[in-house]
Amino acid sequence: MRPDTHALIVIDVQLDFCPGGALAVAGGDEVVAPVNRMMRDYPTVVLTQDWHPPGHSSFASSHAGRAPMSTMDMPYGPQVLWPDHCVQGTEGARFHPGLEADRAQAVIRKGFRPEVDSYSAFFENDHATPTGLEGYLRTRGIEVLTLAGLATDFCVNYSAVDAARLGFDVTVDTEASRAIDLGGSLKAAVDGMCGAGVALV
Repeated sequence: MRPDTHALIVIDVQLDFCPGGALAVAGGDEVVAPVNRMMRDYPTVVLTQDWHPPGHSSFASSHAGRAPMSTMDMPYGPQVLWPDHCVQGTEGARFHPGLEADRAQAVIRKGFRPEVDSYSAFFENDHATPTGLEGYLRTRGIEVLTLAGLATDFCVNYSAVDAARLGFDVTVDTEASRAIDLGGSLKAAVDGMCGAGVALV
């Protein structure tokens, strides 16, 4: 078992991000087994869950004439417009049934504010509105984080970079993560994480 100062953050292992889901990540379900193994080795496990209301502003369907995977400028910056996914209370928003979710001490839901998306486990995409995860970890005395899940180049990446900027010691386990790789987004994410001091193993 890792020391009490270590935590595992499992990012968005939900049905809509797995094969057959509304925003499927290639091989997304392949992270379940390694994540389950990892959870048994950490005293603190936190799951994040994408949790959008119907008609969320990040959905292409909310913007007439806009295609999924296109980009538009929002008040907080550029935003990829996604297919409708992880809508609150739907099957696609559920954790993968093989994920040992009962091992988690906390679940952080994100993306529930209609006007702003949230890739990071720590902040909305405005980079200012906190999710509360930092406070939870600080009060638990946690200093070292390992991240895994979906997708490497978006929610894992944003979470890892934010965590490093907040002063945590951060590692991303690439065996237990999978990427969308939208127009070179994986390389950009890897470069950005390394530049922020995130270790990739």
